[in-house]
Amino acid sequence: MSDLHSINEAINKRAGRSLISSILVGLVLLAIIFSTMAYVPFLFAVFVLAAVLLALREISLAFNSRSININFPQHALFTTGVIGSSWFAGLPGLAVSIVLSVIAVLFLALLKGTSGFISNATGGIFALIYPGFLAGFIFLLARSGDGFEYIAALVILVGCNDTFAYLVGVLIGKHPLAPNISPKKSWEGFFGGLVFASIGSALAFYYLLDQDPIIGVLAAICGVLAATIGDLVESAIKRDLALKDMGKILPGHGGMLDRLDSVLFVAPVMWCIIELLKRFG
Repeated sequence: MSDLHSINEAINKRAGRSLISSILVGLVLLAIIFSTMAYVPFLFAVFVLAAVLLALREISLAFNSRSININFPQHALFTTGVIGSSWFAGLPGLAVSIVLSVIAVLFLALLKGTSGFISNATGGIFALIYPGFLAGFIFLLARSGDGFEYIAALVILVGCNDTFAYLVGVLIGKHPLAPNISPKKSWEGFFGGLVFASIGSALAFYYLLDQDPIIGVLAAICGVLAATIGDLVESAIKRDLALKDMGKILPGHGGMLDRLDSVLFVAPVMWCIIELLKRFG
């Protein structure tokens, strides 16, 4: 028992967070996602919306701490409108709502005067697109008649990549992937995540979507690249703002945005792949 405790402590020290807490939180989130999506899809939408709003609040607090003015209630209203439009009106709703919201954010920034306009306006638009607009593609996937299968394939791809990139990186990672942005990410972790995401995605595409496993592997390659960019973007934000985590709401993960960073970038990629399969598959 003491040996297991020592191993766990060594892993936690190298990873920078609690492995057991991270696993438990991940399992709870998976249970909520799959149960709501399977039986009450609207509750899935509410759950994801709540997660996105929590991530938006983290961004707002972080930006405001560095004098980038983000009005959280206003952005929460716009984000809810964007996500609600994507759920009820599909892609046209997402497109129209994000355009109107960008115009509204710029107008409200104008009302505050020219001092700090560029930082406030660009920060406001960034907070609107990330996480709100990107999350809209999760809802485009979920609202389909095959929504459960699409969301399951998305979660399997992201889950395999995140889990095994983390484990392989902690256990054997030696070559930094982007040392100036995220020193703990390694090439070993990247390829470990890619291998297992390819396996999981191939199985998901074959058994859930009735597609050739090769398409699942290609989706995994695109998805892992997108997920890695998402991770690095969030790491760059934290490094620029001198933050370790965006929050502390999820034990072993940090903030909600620390949990959503990958899926926000993979969801649009998955949606594009599925749309291409519908038209040309």
